[in-house]
Amino acid sequence: MNEVLSVALGIGLAAACGFRVFVPMLFVSIAAKAGKLTLVPSFQWMGTDTAMIAFAIATALEVSAYYIPWLDHLLDTIATPAALVAGAVISASVFTGMDPFLRWTLAIIAGAGAAGAVQTATVVTRAASTASTGGLGNFVVATGELILSVVASFLAPFVALILIVCLIVFISRRAYKRHKVAQSVPTEAPSATS
Repeated sequence: MNEVLSVALGIGLAAACGFRVFVPMLFVSIAAKAGKLTLVPSFQWMGTDTAMIAFAIATALEVSAYYIPWLDHLLDTIATPAALVAGAVISASVFTGMDPFLRWTLAIIAGAGAAGAVQTATVVTRAASTASTGGLGNFVVATGELILSVVASFLAPFVALILIVCLIVFISRRAYKRHKVAQSVPTEAPSATS
């Protein structure tokens, strides 16, 4: 069950990387430093003072840059690959109790995939904002993305629990329906051969 929780947590944090690359990294660093989050041994560096300071500076620069109209478009071009890498790294850092090959395979597919999906949505939203407001409304989009990144990072453990419960309910319902269908199919009587 711990592995399932760590996977759900990792995917939730990876998705938050799609809004802002460094906000979830800072969250993980603070949580690990406070002893509230267990990291894979090879990622213990994320819970150090040095990493926390680096992530805080990177977060401040990233958040500030999105409020500069011409710079936010430039950031969108590099944010997508950065979000994919951050999503894979952050999810791999919390996928505890797994074989390294499975951890990285899952991190690349699920973590980078979740970050990429969210990042794509933010790029489309920013493009629509630019087209409709001439870029003047992009500060509203930037603020919304920042809020969503903070909320998603903070709530990732709770969302992970909810996702696990939903997954268990979904699997149970499907199994029950299959069982009911299997019981309702009439069996053919053996034919008599002469």
